Amino acid sequence: MTEKIKKATAKSKGLAGEFREFIMRGNVMDMAVGVIIGGAFQKIISSLVDDIIMPLISVLTGGIDFNNKFVVLDGGSYATLEAAKEAGAATLNYGTFITVVINFILMALVIFFLVKTMNNISNKFAKEEAEAPATTKICPRCKSEINIEATRCPHCTSEL
Repeated sequence: MTEKIKKATAKSKGLAGEFREFIMRGNVMDMAVGVIIGGAFQKIISSLVDDIIMPLISVLTGGIDFNNKFVVLDGGSYATLEAAKEAGAATLNYGTFITVVINFILMALVIFFLVKTMNNISNKFAKEEAEAPATTKICPRCKSEINIEATRCPHCTSEL
Protein backbone atom coordinates (compact mmCIF):
# COMPACT_ATOMS: atom_id res chain seq x y z
CA MET A 1 0.00 0.00 0.00
CA THR A 2 2.76 2.50 0.84
CA GLU A 3 4.48 1.60 -2.45
CA LYS A 4 1.42 2.85 -4.38
CA ILE A 5 1.30 6.06 -2.32
CA LYS A 6 5.00 6.72 -3.01
CA LYS A 7 4.48 6.20 -6.73
CA ALA A 8 1.43 8.49 -6.76
CA THR A 9 3.32 11.16 -4.79
CA ALA A 10 6.33 10.96 -7.10
CA LYS A 11 4.05 11.14 -10.12
CA SER A 12 2.19 14.19 -8.77
CA LYS A 13 5.47 15.98 -8.02
CA GLY A 14 6.53 15.25 -11.56
CA LEU A 15 3.21 16.50 -12.89
CA ALA A 16 3.43 19.63 -10.73
CA GLY A 17 6.98 20.18 -11.92
CA GLU A 18 5.97 19.75 -15.54
CA PHE A 19 3.06 22.14 -15.05
CA ARG A 20 5.33 24.73 -13.41
CA GLU A 21 7.78 24.37 -16.32
CA PHE A 22 4.93 24.76 -18.82
CA ILE A 23 3.60 27.90 -17.12
CA MET A 24 7.03 29.49 -16.88
CA ARG A 25 7.74 29.09 -20.60
CA GLY A 26 8.15 32.37 -22.40
CA ASN A 27 5.35 31.85 -24.90
CA VAL A 28 2.75 31.13 -22.20
CA MET A 29 3.77 34.21 -20.25
CA ASP A 30 3.77 36.29 -23.46
CA MET A 31 0.28 35.03 -24.25
CA ALA A 32 -0.96 35.93 -20.75
CA VAL A 33 0.46 39.44 -21.06
CA GLY A 34 -1.12 39.73 -24.52
CA VAL A 35 -4.54 38.73 -23.20
CA ILE A 36 -4.33 41.26 -20.36
CA ILE A 37 -3.20 44.07 -22.66
CA GLY A 38 -5.86 43.04 -25.20
CA GLY A 39 -8.56 43.36 -22.54
CA ALA A 40 -7.40 46.86 -21.64
CA PHE A 41 -7.10 47.74 -25.33
CA GLN A 42 -10.68 46.53 -25.90
CA LYS A 43 -11.90 49.00 -23.27
CA ILE A 44 -10.09 51.82 -25.05
CA ILE A 45 -11.63 50.89 -28.41
CA SER A 46 -15.09 50.51 -26.84
CA SER A 47 -14.77 53.97 -25.34
CA LEU A 48 -13.61 55.35 -28.70
CA VAL A 49 -16.66 53.85 -30.42
CA ASP A 50 -19.24 54.66 -27.73
CA ASP A 51 -18.00 58.10 -26.68
CA ILE A 52 -16.52 59.59 -29.85
CA ILE A 53 -17.45 57.79 -33.08
CA MET A 54 -21.09 56.89 -32.40
CA PRO A 55 -22.00 60.47 -31.32
CA LEU A 56 -20.36 61.75 -34.54
CA ILE A 57 -22.32 59.20 -36.59
CA SER A 58 -25.44 60.25 -34.70
CA VAL A 59 -24.84 63.91 -35.65
CA LEU A 60 -24.15 62.95 -39.28
CA THR A 61 -27.33 60.84 -39.47
CA GLY A 62 -29.56 63.48 -37.91
CA GLY A 63 -29.54 62.40 -34.27
CA ILE A 64 -30.01 58.64 -34.69
CA ASP A 65 -28.98 56.77 -31.54
CA PHE A 66 -28.05 53.28 -32.69
CA ASN A 67 -28.22 51.87 -29.16
CA ASN A 68 -31.95 52.62 -29.13
CA LYS A 69 -32.66 50.93 -32.44
CA PHE A 70 -34.59 47.76 -31.69
CA VAL A 71 -37.65 45.77 -32.64
CA VAL A 72 -40.05 44.55 -29.95
CA LEU A 73 -40.93 40.96 -30.77
CA ASP A 74 -44.20 40.84 -28.82
CA GLY A 75 -45.69 43.78 -30.75
CA GLY A 76 -45.50 46.33 -27.93
CA SER A 77 -44.17 49.86 -28.25
CA TYR A 78 -41.47 51.33 -26.02
CA ALA A 79 -39.63 54.65 -26.26
CA THR A 80 -36.21 53.26 -25.37
CA LEU A 81 -34.45 49.93 -25.14
CA GLU A 82 -34.15 50.43 -21.38
CA ALA A 83 -37.94 50.77 -21.08
CA ALA A 84 -38.46 47.59 -23.12
CA LYS A 85 -35.99 45.67 -20.96
CA GLU A 86 -37.62 46.92 -17.74
CA ALA A 87 -41.00 45.75 -19.04
CA GLY A 88 -39.48 42.33 -19.78
CA ALA A 89 -40.24 42.54 -23.49
CA ALA A 90 -38.32 40.38 -25.94
CA THR A 91 -36.37 42.66 -28.26
CA LEU A 92 -34.19 42.34 -31.34
CA ASN A 93 -31.39 44.86 -30.69
CA TYR A 94 -30.02 45.55 -34.18
CA GLY A 95 -28.67 48.98 -33.14
CA THR A 96 -26.45 47.38 -30.50
CA PHE A 97 -25.27 44.93 -33.14
CA ILE A 98 -24.34 47.81 -35.47
CA THR A 99 -22.33 49.39 -32.64
CA VAL A 100 -20.50 46.11 -31.98
CA VAL A 101 -19.71 45.69 -35.69
CA ILE A 102 -18.26 49.23 -35.82
CA ASN A 103 -16.31 48.41 -32.66
CA PHE A 104 -14.91 45.26 -34.32
CA ILE A 105 -13.95 47.07 -37.53
CA LEU A 106 -12.13 49.78 -35.57
CA MET A 107 -10.33 47.17 -33.45
CA ALA A 108 -9.27 45.31 -36.61
CA LEU A 109 -8.05 48.55 -38.22
CA VAL A 110 -6.04 49.57 -35.17
CA ILE A 111 -4.46 46.11 -34.90
CA PHE A 112 -3.73 46.12 -38.65
CA PHE A 113 -1.93 49.47 -38.42
CA LEU A 114 -0.09 48.38 -35.26
CA VAL A 115 1.16 45.17 -36.91
CA LYS A 116 2.04 47.04 -40.11
CA THR A 117 4.07 49.58 -38.13
CA MET A 118 5.84 46.86 -36.15
CA ASN A 119 6.68 44.99 -39.38
CA ASN A 120 8.08 48.18 -40.95
CA ILE A 121 10.22 48.83 -37.89
CA SER A 122 11.54 45.26 -37.80
CA ASN A 123 12.29 45.40 -41.56
CA LYS A 124 14.32 48.58 -41.06
CA PHE A 125 16.37 46.93 -38.33
CA ALA A 126 16.83 43.78 -40.42
CA LYS A 127 18.15 45.82 -43.37
CA GLU A 128 20.55 47.73 -41.13
CA GLU A 129 22.15 44.52 -39.89
CA ALA A 130 24.65 43.60 -42.59
CA GLU A 131 25.22 39.93 -43.14
CA ALA A 132 28.44 38.76 -41.57
CA PRO A 133 31.03 37.60 -44.09
CA ALA A 134 31.41 33.87 -44.43
CA THR A 135 34.05 32.29 -42.20
CA THR A 136 33.76 28.75 -43.49
CA LYS A 137 33.56 26.92 -46.81
CA ILE A 138 32.77 23.37 -47.92
CA CYS A 139 35.52 21.01 -49.05
CA PRO A 140 34.78 19.97 -52.66
CA ARG A 141 36.01 16.40 -52.03
CA CYS A 142 34.62 15.33 -48.63
CA LYS A 143 31.96 18.03 -48.24
CA SER A 144 33.18 18.90 -44.71
CA GLU A 145 32.92 22.44 -43.36
CA ILE A 146 36.37 24.04 -43.11
CA ASN A 147 37.88 27.45 -42.39
CA ILE A 148 37.65 29.81 -45.35
CA GLU A 149 41.42 30.53 -45.24
CA ALA A 150 42.44 26.85 -45.21
CA THR A 151 44.59 25.61 -48.09
CA ARG A 152 44.24 21.95 -47.17
CA CYS A 153 41.17 20.09 -45.79
CA PRO A 154 41.79 18.88 -42.23
CA HIS A 155 39.39 15.96 -42.78
CA CYS A 156 40.49 14.45 -46.12
CA THR A 157 43.82 16.34 -46.50
CA SER A 158 43.09 17.31 -50.10
CA GLU A 159 44.55 20.56 -51.40
CA LEU A 160 42.05 23.33 -51.95
